[in-house]
Amino acid sequence: MHGLKRINSAVCINAKGLSASQRKTSLRSNSSATRRCRKVPQCSLDENSESNQLEPFKLERWFAKYEFTAPYLLCCSDCEAMTLKELLAKADEDSLSRWNNLALGYTESQGLPELREEIASMYTTVHADDVVVLVPEEGIYLSMLAILRPGDHVIVTYPGYQSLFEVARSMGCVIDKWEPTSTESGLRFEVDTLKGLVKPNTRLVVANFPHNPTGAMPSPEEWEEVVGLAAASGAYLFSDEMYRGLELDEETRLPSGVDVYDKAITLCGLSKTYALPGLRLGWLATRCPEAMKRVLELKDYTTICSPATSEVLALMALRMRDQLAERNMALIRSNLDYLDRFFAEHPDKFKWHRPQGSSTAFPELVNGQSAAEFCQRLVDESGILLMPATTYDYEPDDGRQHFRIGFGRENMTQVVDLLAANLNQEK
Repeated sequence: MHGLKRINSAVCINAKGLSASQRKTSLRSNSSATRRCRKVPQCSLDENSESNQLEPFKLERWFAKYEFTAPYLLCCSDCEAMTLKELLAKADEDSLSRWNNLALGYTESQGLPELREEIASMYTTVHADDVVVLVPEEGIYLSMLAILRPGDHVIVTYPGYQSLFEVARSMGCVIDKWEPTSTESGLRFEVDTLKGLVKPNTRLVVANFPHNPTGAMPSPEEWEEVVGLAAASGAYLFSDEMYRGLELDEETRLPSGVDVYDKAITLCGLSKTYALPGLRLGWLATRCPEAMKRVLELKDYTTICSPATSEVLALMALRMRDQLAERNMALIRSNLDYLDRFFAEHPDKFKWHRPQGSSTAFPELVNGQSAAEFCQRLVDESGILLMPATTYDYEPDDGRQHFRIGFGRENMTQVVDLLAANLNQEK
């Protein structure tokens, strides 16, 4: 801009000695030149370009549009977030001292050593060096980059969080989806279905239990079979355990993937079970040194290191993790009882698949409506946000119309009452 002004200024000065017609011609030429200088090329992306392979993240785009504008959220996957004041009030003396004296400098790339020690204590076979602290989404991305190559065969629980399969797809991997079966007892991931998908060249099995969005879980015996299938083909196991600790029956909690298989990479974090999504912190745990080494190398291209504030607050939280999980489970159990009654009152509209764990469920519409149209109308007319299965690109062959509902928030019962009133108006 400064250069352009100098050029215009020079033209005006030089025009002083010209005749009126010459000045008019000069100004006309200068105006045209200015328009040419200011012309900005239209910004466009070649959708077929190899540099633009990742598809838009439909679930996150749905939240980007409505999460902070819709007044009644009924599809969130987290539990009622703790306030900083609440967390600090419950902190142990060492954590509080770390917080009060915290220097806002760079942190260790692999994560605060004391935090990694605390995380390692949550497993039976893991040491601090087997842990890397990062953003959970980053953990998915880096793990896929670390172990996959174009043409690799990947199996993934589906529907699911899009990056669990989209990163692999964008790399040129072949994806097979392990989908649940609708049974009288709810949605179930059948191990026999998985057996039919495993191939000799399977490179990675991605499992998410408790499952988002269905809340489904295999039995411990079935989980052992899943791990065995991965091991038999020499595949890695990526175990997304973001909802571990939110099982309705603690006896059904599965052993962590990292504790039962040496080629497992386990993902966990603070967003769901511990109600601290604002810290944007989680971790990977693996006993595979080659995978850990490559993840750490790749992390230098993403966040490099975690925020000092989040690491200290995470350490504080995990030192009281049982207390936080109990707080959230009490809310989940109460809200689920309320949902049981709500769905029992509307059998003509919904089929209720009660989850076994997590803070989400995946009921279906049975009145002939499209879930996408139902959810869109609901948010447009009533400000109530549910999540249609189309945000997962999930359209089962039998035409089932699912949507996600979340039950980890304190105001869930009030929002469900609003939903009931909306349904009654339709009658």
